Amino acid sequence: MAEQRRDARDVREEAQAAGARDAGDAVARAWEELVATARRTVADGLVVGTSGNVSVRVGDTVLVTPTGVPYDRLAPEDVVGVGLDGRQVLGSLLPTSELPMHLAVYRATDAVAVVHTHAAHATAVSTLVPELPLIHYMAGALGGPVRVAPYATYGTAELAENMLRALDGRSACLLQNHGTVAHGASLSQAYDRTAQLEWMSRVWLLAASVPGLTPNLLTPAQVTRAGEHLKTYGQKP
Repeated sequence: MAEQRRDARDVREEAQAAGARDAGDAVARAWEELVATARRTVADGLVVGTSGNVSVRVGDTVLVTPTGVPYDRLAPEDVVGVGLDGRQVLGSLLPTSELPMHLAVYRATDAVAVVHTHAAHATAVSTLVPELPLIHYMAGALGGPVRVAPYATYGTAELAENMLRALDGRSACLLQNHGTVAHGASLSQAYDRTAQLEWMSRVWLLAASVPGLTPNLLTPAQVTRAGEHLKTYGQKP
């Protein structure tokens, strides 16, 4: 009987060890993808220096870029992770100052990843209008007209609250005089939505800059129909 108890204990311990290894591997893979995505925001001109930030959720842990560290210097051992309550559980570097925004998204949605940038064209649009005019049907991929969250100091609960209101029913929004936020079911989806928002902002600014002409805009109904079609884009019939 004692031998059976020891065998059962060994099995449990082995299972726990295997689970810990799997969890560690998942964190390592997610951190590697997060760093690659953060570096891409710089390479594609969506951020300058250490502005902007990226996060991804792995279970109940949120991996985030650290504050004030250039992305090209981040290594595997620099992983930074927090719980949904904001308590740091991984790493020694400080998490991004915009952590309240990231956590607000995860608490309010089923998002797996969040990308925040200071993209130039999108930021310019955020200073001009309360929402990005419907210049292109790809707004449908973001849930509809992209709203502008009212300005608040970066890193504050007020900014996170303003952002959540602008994100209601949307997967991306603009932050007034600040930048963009987009979330998704993966880092690649969150990044792609960020890039689409910046592109649409640039298109509208280009069209609106032509003297004497007013851009032709789509109707909300047209964007909604496009959004329905985009849900199955790339899927087999």
